[in-house]
Amino acid sequence: MQGLMQQWPLLCSKVIDHAATYHPLREVVSRSVEGPMHRTNYREVRARAMKLAQRLDREGIRLGDRVATMAWNTWRHLECWYGIVGIGAIYHTLNPRLFPEQIAWIMNDAEDRIIFADITFMPILEAIAPNVPSLEKIVVLTDAANLPETKLANVVAYEDWLAEADGDFAWKEFNENTAAGMCYTSGTTGNPKGVLYSHRSNLLHSMMAQQPDAMGLSSRDRVLPIVPLFHANGWGLAFSCPMAGAAMIMPGARMDGASVYEILTTEKVTFSAAVPTVWLMLLQHLEKVGGELPDLRKVVIGGSACPRAVTQKFQEVYGVQVIHAWGMTEMSPLGSLCTIKPEYQDLTGDALLDIEEKQGHPPFAVEMKVTDDENVERPWDGKTFGRLKVRGPAVASSYYKGTGAEAFDEDGWFDTGDVAHMDQHGYMQITDRAKDVIKSGGEWISTIDLENLAVGHPDVAEAAVIGLAHPKWDERPLMVIVRKEGRNVSREDILAYLDGKIAKWWMPDDVAFVDEIPHTATGKIQKMTLRDQFRDYRLPTI
Repeated sequence: MQGLMQQWPLLCSKVIDHAATYHPLREVVSRSVEGPMHRTNYREVRARAMKLAQRLDREGIRLGDRVATMAWNTWRHLECWYGIVGIGAIYHTLNPRLFPEQIAWIMNDAEDRIIFADITFMPILEAIAPNVPSLEKIVVLTDAANLPETKLANVVAYEDWLAEADGDFAWKEFNENTAAGMCYTSGTTGNPKGVLYSHRSNLLHSMMAQQPDAMGLSSRDRVLPIVPLFHANGWGLAFSCPMAGAAMIMPGARMDGASVYEILTTEKVTFSAAVPTVWLMLLQHLEKVGGELPDLRKVVIGGSACPRAVTQKFQEVYGVQVIHAWGMTEMSPLGSLCTIKPEYQDLTGDALLDIEEKQGHPPFAVEMKVTDDENVERPWDGKTFGRLKVRGPAVASSYYKGTGAEAFDEDGWFDTGDVAHMDQHGYMQITDRAKDVIKSGGEWISTIDLENLAVGHPDVAEAAVIGLAHPKWDERPLMVIVRKEGRNVSREDILAYLDGKIAKWWMPDDVAFVDEIPHTATGKIQKMTLRDQFRDYRLPTI
């Protein structure tokens, strides 16, 4: 016997319909790429997205066609997402921080037919468009007055192109398992791999994000999604904000400390989400010039491990709750968030920070386990490391075109490539990427733990740890430090600071100072480049 419930397909268009109907005047504020602030609302975003869908339909874009975006977080990018999914096409977010050759490879793999791009990225498009034969049209997200001169053919200003539609259109209807979005992994090894989100997975993921022990957004929030929409599905905020009826404050292209502080305060932002490097820039800006964060209540920090010092300063100095989160492109991307369960609610000071350093516990619909190399589950004792594996309705079942099949097993578990442990209350902590963990004398050393400790030093701007070959111990840690501007911290200062905070055999064999640590296109420390940079470095312990 089946239930007698209505068939109501979980389509992304229903999210913007809901926002436009029940939160029509809720603001969508953007720092435009052209410069001025722009203000609109969900009713107008829906109306313009409907026009966009109508125009795409006239262009011959059909169910399953890939439509690329290369754009900052603005109201126009939001309109693109909803217009694309509204006709059953697939939004394909391109990361402009990749090398042009990588972007061209990704576009060819996806066979993108149209691209929506900000004026910032016209030089990139001029370099790669001739090498993407499937690309039929370039829609530049601006008006005719600001359209850059270009030698490329089939280029049109977004506002002119959109004005050719009257909006007398209806969203297409199709199965909720239809593909909605596409995002490629960073491709730190080999070619990037495509992850294909469905309408159903996007909506379920947004509902997961709405849980109080996850992001817990409400219509009373003013949300600043600093994480770009091209980074891991924008952490789902393009769907979860309209679903909750929360106002969206879009930062555009400016994400330096001063610009983030300005928009946080002038727009009375209550909630924000970004990678640690953004928050380090903000806190360093506040350290220099002073200032308060009177409206900000909560920040979600993910993308890479959040340094303990960042959490401590946000909470103890500015009264802002930090939610340390973890996820992956393959997970839509939320996997866990560190909110405090009753078992830990009475903790304070360092004991509480010890818990908040963890990546947290998974929301409903994310399953986790930690195994050894033979797939035997490891105990949840808060210290036994293993391979972290996940599954759920918003977790990829395979990659586009079947690449990387070895990451998925026959029971549906996806091997994340992370090394982690779980505690008895279901809190997960990443100790490393499997390829980055340092194996010394048969034991593992967590580079993440060492990096987070080092960043707590008042003179350290950023830290990275890599393993270098050692004839006796196999590998030993080298710590790479970027000093804060005007500071002169020494090797001895760093080692003295770490002394007593870690096991003696974890102590780095040496400390090297650099002007800059390389990062991937998504803001993570690029360990592979660092290892290459220091491949001839001789540790003093050899």
